[in-house]
Amino acid sequence: MIILEGKHLTKTYGYNENKVIALNDVSLEIEEGSFMAVVGTSVSGKSTLLDVLAGLVKPDKGMVYLQGKLLYDMNNDRLTHLRRRKMGFVFQFFNLISTHNVIENIVLPIHLDNRQVDEEYVHDIVETLGLTEKKYAFIHELSDGGQQRVAIARALASKPAIIFADETTGNLDAKSSQEVIQLLSMAQRKYHETVIMVTHDEMIAQVVDRILRIEDGKIIQDTKNDE
Repeated sequence: MIILEGKHLTKTYGYNENKVIALNDVSLEIEEGSFMAVVGTSVSGKSTLLDVLAGLVKPDKGMVYLQGKLLYDMNNDRLTHLRRRKMGFVFQFFNLISTHNVIENIVLPIHLDNRQVDEEYVHDIVETLGLTEKKYAFIHELSDGGQQRVAIARALASKPAIIFADETTGNLDAKSSQEVIQLLSMAQRKYHETVIMVTHDEMIAQVVDRILRIEDGKIIQDTKNDE
């Protein structure tokens, strides 16, 4: 079943000789429950693709559908509401609140959306990601890898339809990067999540279902792990 679809996505930045084509007529479909990595050089367009698919950056041309709903046909309020309910985000910079402890950071987006926290589900996430002994610790007491675990838990806690991860391991050492990738993969399987991860980390090939390689705003390779 297709959960997310992009059709003829085009996005440019700048003008004249400074014009950069970040996306050049990109079309793709993403299966529900899959783990897809988007790879490419630093200016390939991979992060722009993620931002467009996540409703964060409007394309110049093209359409994005999440569970059959056309994202950019919505006004800003409706789109923000949909992102809160249907999307989870994990970024390179953890974006955690230093004055809150681990568990407060995890459930904060749910409270901001005026929803009831599923305590049992959150407890299971905390346990799955190895945060049980740290759940009342403050963010500054955690390693970078620990903070990224909290960010993953926060993304999962609202039970989103899809998780977007942008250079999730970019600030981590090799050991922590591998741990985070394995944990994200485990969580994706356990909670039947769909994950799109932009990364330059070659270790991702060990755990994903599909690798999409982008250069100059175009998909140049689309490989599934059973091929």
